[in-house]
Amino acid sequence: MDKFSDMTLFVSIVKNQGLAAAGRELGLSPATVTARMQALESRYGVKLLNRSTRHISLTDAGAMYHQSCIDIIDRVKETENILHTGIIEVRGTLKICAPRDIGKQYISPIISEFCELYPDVIPYLYLNDNLSNVMESGLDLVIRYGELADSNLVSRKLVSSQRVLCASPKYLRKRGTPIIPQDLVNHDCLVMVRSNEELKTWYFQDAEHRRAITVIPKRFSDDGEIIRQWALDGIGIAMKSYIDVQEDIKTQRLVTVLNAYTKNFNSSTSSAGADLNVIYPSRQHQPKRLRLFVDFLIAHFSENT
Repeated sequence: MDKFSDMTLFVSIVKNQGLAAAGRELGLSPATVTARMQALESRYGVKLLNRSTRHISLTDAGAMYHQSCIDIIDRVKETENILHTGIIEVRGTLKICAPRDIGKQYISPIISEFCELYPDVIPYLYLNDNLSNVMESGLDLVIRYGELADSNLVSRKLVSSQRVLCASPKYLRKRGTPIIPQDLVNHDCLVMVRSNEELKTWYFQDAEHRRAITVIPKRFSDDGEIIRQWALDGIGIAMKSYIDVQEDIKTQRLVTVLNAYTKNFNSSTSSAGADLNVIYPSRQHQPKRLRLFVDFLIAHFSENT
């Protein structure tokens, strides 16, 4: 079996998170996929996948091979387009992951504008608020607050932001406005859950002191859009990135409190964790559709925020 076919098979296994699912996609029997995978690892003398009955994950060697496979496959497809048409066509899939509120408010309209310019690009937009393993997920890019600690990834800032505490005027009329961080223990707070961790310890920094306040959760969610909606409904106080709620603040549907303090979900005094970034695998040869979309994304945020 030729090496390019093995690369296509390996990418399909990682994308589908299983040998049997990859076989179904490519029209191969489970026995054939297993045999080819074993032959591939034997050829290079390294283990590429950690396999269990329910899950697969990439080894370090597998992550490197997977990224190289994607690069090569993209380059071959781009070269074929040039040979067929004489020009570099902008076509193919573009797999994007973003937080729900940012995805709906900003990224979805940007994708629509981009696809008007390049109608042969087929976007996938996945919405979630948990950090993804970009190398294993098959995603082309992830839009996230803060950076991911992975040297194989490129991170470019879309917009500077900061954490704010916000609540509806209705809630503040009923419960009062906190003046110092310690006042939050007497308030209902809306708490994010990230990777099964309840982010109920909030950190505050002013000119003289840094302090941690463990708030009293009224409700939990792993979805930032839900947290925002609960705040709008008057349920409690939320910690959000300013860019998520800037329109709500401008229209006074939400009011910010404790503005004299820098706020965060962790003990870092840096506000960079609230900056919105686009993160994608580092490749020597990026597909043209990805290069164009990243530039389009950055330009859009530069012009509109």
